[in-house]
Amino acid sequence: MLVQRVVMPASRRESWTVLGDDAVPIDPVERYLAYLTDIERSPNTVKAYAHDLKDWFTFLASQCLDWREVRLEDVGEFVAWLRLPPEGRDGQLAVLPSVEHHCVETTVNRKLSAVSAFYQHAARHGVDLGELLTTWQPAGRRGTSWRPFLHHISKGKPQPRRAIRLKAPRKHPRILTVRETQAILDACDRLRDRLLFAVLHESGCRIGEALGLRHEDIAAAEREITIRPRDNDNGARTKSQEPRTIPVEAGLIRLYADYLHGEVGDLDSDYVFVNLWGQPHGQPLTYAAVYDLVKRLRRRTGVEFDPHWWRHSYATRLLRAGTPVEVVSKLLGHVCITTTADTYGHLTAEDARQVLEAAGFLTGREVRL
Repeated sequence: MLVQRVVMPASRRESWTVLGDDAVPIDPVERYLAYLTDIERSPNTVKAYAHDLKDWFTFLASQCLDWREVRLEDVGEFVAWLRLPPEGRDGQLAVLPSVEHHCVETTVNRKLSAVSAFYQHAARHGVDLGELLTTWQPAGRRGTSWRPFLHHISKGKPQPRRAIRLKAPRKHPRILTVRETQAILDACDRLRDRLLFAVLHESGCRIGEALGLRHEDIAAAEREITIRPRDNDNGARTKSQEPRTIPVEAGLIRLYADYLHGEVGDLDSDYVFVNLWGQPHGQPLTYAAVYDLVKRLRRRTGVEFDPHWWRHSYATRLLRAGTPVEVVSKLLGHVCITTTADTYGHLTAEDARQVLEAAGFLTGREVRL
């Protein structure tokens, strides 16, 4: 089976599908992925669902199972199948217990979530398997202050949750040190590239939000950048549905001015980040171009970084400086403050030491040790 990129003929919108061994789209998967595209899910999201459902249907084919007749036990076997290395999934090769799992817990849970969403969609079209991966737990207190819409109506009723889920270790977001940040910026040999990573550093925006910036979004006098949801020619997207304005330092505005005078010149483009040396000239920079740039900078600096790490670093800096979490949440464009608290509500030992020392807890103790 194969995941294939497609372009919708009417809107030219990018999407993805899954082809069977006969090179024909798998019909139920195609319907679901088309639905995700119609409701304007990110192409990256649709692509991820396509890969997860390809794995599911590959597993079903290996077990000679019809997707409409699977049991909960089959889902359990799917989890075990995902953990095997690809060369051992056909049962022809013995896999030693010491071999590392191919898919980590978080990856397995993501694939189960995709399969569950697929079956819930199928249930709305008459397939009686929508609750295959869902069980019901008694109503009770959730471990968060967040409550869903109309919670007051359903709070006394059992709540749905996925029946199968692996316990995954909680990962702290990876952040860049000051040294790593400076090394990456200094390794950029063009102002455009340095400005791109400086924007990520100063605003904490997502890479798609940066690639969608227009010149009108940068207010030089006010030293502000505004992130606006809009359709972009390069496919760049923002998850936030509402605009948000982020204060930035004067140094970023000066770098932006140098970029305009030194590299953009009289080029007529609304986009801030455009192709100046590659083709098509003057067109907005794409995700692929950025990741090619990231690969080059990794080789030059020896820092294995990802563009999203700048966002994690920005949020962590704000929280360590004592910025209220609700302000950080607004600057990041999170819909719910719980997302911010859950993602960045961690302390390293050094963070804890600084807080305790500031409170005078580690000095002047009454008991002599």
